[in-house]
Amino acid sequence: MTAPSGQLILGIDTSCDDTGVGIAELHPGGRVSVRANRVWSQTVHASYGGVMPELASREHVERIDAVMQGALQEAGVSVHQLGAVAATSGPGLVGALLVGLMYGKGLAQGLGIPFYATHHLEGHIFAAASEAELVPPYLALVVSGGHTHIFDVQPGGQYLLVGATRDDAAGEAFDKVARLAGLGYPGGPAVAEAAKLGDPKAVPFKVPLAGQKGYEFSFSGLKTAALLAHRAGARPEDLAASFQAVAVRSLVQTTLRAAEGLGRETVVVSGGVAANVALREAFMQTGLTVVFPGRGLNTDNGAMIALAGAAAIKEGRAAEGLGSGATAYAPLASEAG
Repeated sequence: MTAPSGQLILGIDTSCDDTGVGIAELHPGGRVSVRANRVWSQTVHASYGGVMPELASREHVERIDAVMQGALQEAGVSVHQLGAVAATSGPGLVGALLVGLMYGKGLAQGLGIPFYATHHLEGHIFAAASEAELVPPYLALVVSGGHTHIFDVQPGGQYLLVGATRDDAAGEAFDKVARLAGLGYPGGPAVAEAAKLGDPKAVPFKVPLAGQKGYEFSFSGLKTAALLAHRAGARPEDLAASFQAVAVRSLVQTTLRAAEGLGRETVVVSGGVAANVALREAFMQTGLTVVFPGRGLNTDNGAMIALAGAAAIKEGRAAEGLGSGATAYAPLASEAG
């Protein structure tokens, strides 16, 4: 690992059940790169079929120091070479958020360097900055277990909410379909793997909100239709393939219409569901310039928070200081009028 020529930003994310610490370098010319990305993924929740908040908080406390030391070692730097610290302040599980937030504040205060309280969704958006320079305006589809949002990213760190899910997030729907079909947890990878062996036309699902004029999503009805198909005896592989095909079509078609409506040629697609191969292939056929996060940056991680911190520094945003708190619900943007 070469010695850093620019500013090093340590990023911390403990918003849910992954303890993530990453280091990004902001180079003198404005380019950013990831020097380290370490994630401890908790396995204690598997038997519950979902995340248990109290257990998640305890695991973060036990693991965060070791994960940070691993990130420093991977980057080949010492803690005294850091120029700034960024940590997720929300949205997320408050108890879990507090672990990383307090750890990051203490580190920044002890080193005498700036601290940036970072929005989790902004981290997901800037995860793609590791792959290409992101020049506003552009669209960002954040699609994960807890979020399905389309943002219009504008200069100066301004975000406009263009569309969102009316009910379940896409990743949540993947999890629930995987659970009812007995495919395992987490649901996204399980459905994608089973879909390879299934017929995507076997179950005649309808694309949700196909005739809408806006840019909203809905997955609750699709989830219910999957339950009925399962009860009717659909093979798990066919159910997975059919559900994935329609979910992907909904995500791509709605985002494409938003891009056309707003005149955007570049779309960032990020979040855990962005790792889905079928989704990536479908987006690459739209004719848009589509930017996905680099390997390991789709799901929750610290490097994406470090990249968001680097973006804040590039844009000249002031550090928040140490007074910011953890917030379970924290909208990133105002709604489009």
